[in-house]
Amino acid sequence: MAKISSRLRNEKRKQLVAQYADQRAALKAVIKSKASSDQDKQKAQSALNELPKNSSPVRVRNRCEISGRVRGYLRRFAMSRIDFRLLALKGDIPGVRKSSW
Repeated sequence: MAKISSRLRNEKRKQLVAQYADQRAALKAVIKSKASSDQDKQKAQSALNELPKNSSPVRVRNRCEISGRVRGYLRRFAMSRIDFRLLALKGDIPGVRKSSW
């Protein structure tokens, strides 16, 4: 079980990413644009650097919705392999059942 502070920190990062997403996209468009001048690109880059570090989507960590575990994360189900296995064996995940042959 992950510490509550780790989970909350990750949730705060998700909120910051959502808050600054449009601003980041606009600045990145200026940087990648071939039509913008070098001076405009430098201004956009410095403005991008001024944004909070945690507003970058790269800093958000995939965590299990149930336990908060970061390793063994299954993206399709948004949970760790351990919790996935327990719920699948109980039959709580629709369309998933234990294979046998």
